[in-house]
Amino acid sequence: MTNNPTPTSRPDPAPAGDVLSRMASHGIVGAGGGGFPTATKLQAAVPTVIVNGAECEPLLHKDKELMQHMAGPMLRGLATAMAAVSAERGIIGVKDKYHAVIEALTPQLPARVSVLPLRDTYPAGDEFLLVFDATGRVIPPGGLPKDVGAVVLNVETLVNIGLDRPVTHKYLTVAGAVRTPVTVRAPVGLPISGAIAAAGGATADEVTVLLGGAMMARMAADLDEPVTKTLGGLIVLPSSHHLARWYRQERRHVERIGRSACDQCRFCTDLCPRYLLGHPIEPHAAMRGLGFETPLDPMIAGTLACCECNLCSLYACPENLDPKNVCTWAKPLARERGLQWKGQASDVRPHPLADSRRVPMTRLIAKLGLGGFDNTGPLDARDLPVSRVSLPLKQHAGAPAVPAVAAGARVSPGDLVAAPAPGALGARIHASIGGVVASTEGRIVIDAR
Repeated sequence: MTNNPTPTSRPDPAPAGDVLSRMASHGIVGAGGGGFPTATKLQAAVPTVIVNGAECEPLLHKDKELMQHMAGPMLRGLATAMAAVSAERGIIGVKDKYHAVIEALTPQLPARVSVLPLRDTYPAGDEFLLVFDATGRVIPPGGLPKDVGAVVLNVETLVNIGLDRPVTHKYLTVAGAVRTPVTVRAPVGLPISGAIAAAGGATADEVTVLLGGAMMARMAADLDEPVTKTLGGLIVLPSSHHLARWYRQERRHVERIGRSACDQCRFCTDLCPRYLLGHPIEPHAAMRGLGFETPLDPMIAGTLACCECNLCSLYACPENLDPKNVCTWAKPLARERGLQWKGQASDVRPHPLADSRRVPMTRLIAKLGLGGFDNTGPLDARDLPVSRVSLPLKQHAGAPAVPAVAAGARVSPGDLVAAPAPGALGARIHASIGGVVASTEGRIVIDAR
């Protein structure tokens, strides 16, 4: 279905030069959701680069489609990243059910790069869990992959490195209550309504749109919200769907019901992926803290280890309570009190039942009520119609970018329109369409003219 065929020749490392500077100048950030500037992440020396192709959110297919149809740029990007960190090996994590992807990738793999088949479980794409599966080592609480000799990069991030040009477009799957689920190539800044239209439009009169995936989403305020560099999918749901109602819950409702109904059964903790890795987090203890006017320090300290995968709330809890948000809301308090893990990395050991407690994707989809939607998302890389884009100045980790153009300026695709302030952590933003800058207030708005 894609109209952008990709060469399948074996990739060579990027030409000599300051590749990290080029990544920064192109505005490349983690495309899987984190948005951390890639050039900064690669300022390390580690033996292993891991490609996160697990894509464990239900109904999303973007990374799988890119591995199948854009393997050339991805592998060039991987070679460049490995050279940048002096890595000895690269590991590509792919769901073992994607036989066609693995068969297509295998003949193209350069030396020192291998495919790691992953079980179809959630959250297989969690960075800590993926590193453990790939290396057998557990990242310590509060740590980073580099602490155990690894760097993890999303598939699309590597595609952007391999293409070696400014990031102006974003690949994302549009799924759920749409006529034709699809993975599209959208200009950054396109209203999400334009991406939904590319999927044939919604099949319900009143819809709620989840930005990201069903498990770790943010609910869109309206259909004018823009596509950003980190958006991996749109889940369109009838507003009556229980997931849509779940994301509309108010904090006071969650806390009141949790305080009165939690019976401390521990299911949320027993299925928590980070707890099973040996991290000091117990969501049931955070729920217990709701019963105190001032939450007790031991009950909130571990919430900093929460990866916010939502498995505790949307799958484990038999009473439909919300331990995930209780943990999330406790994090600022834990930081305010200076609470942190004080153990030794050698003391962190996976739970003996960790492997058997992984949640199968089929069970998760059934529990979420998503089984009635087509679980497909073929790539269609054709250009989408667009008359205006709105580029937020903060669509990455760090500080917002500073406008580099003024209203009335004419720009072409790829032109720099915003950049980090000197010395600030951030990323450059480039025009995704040609046209005239209509506004620079809080975002760069470009009208196609």
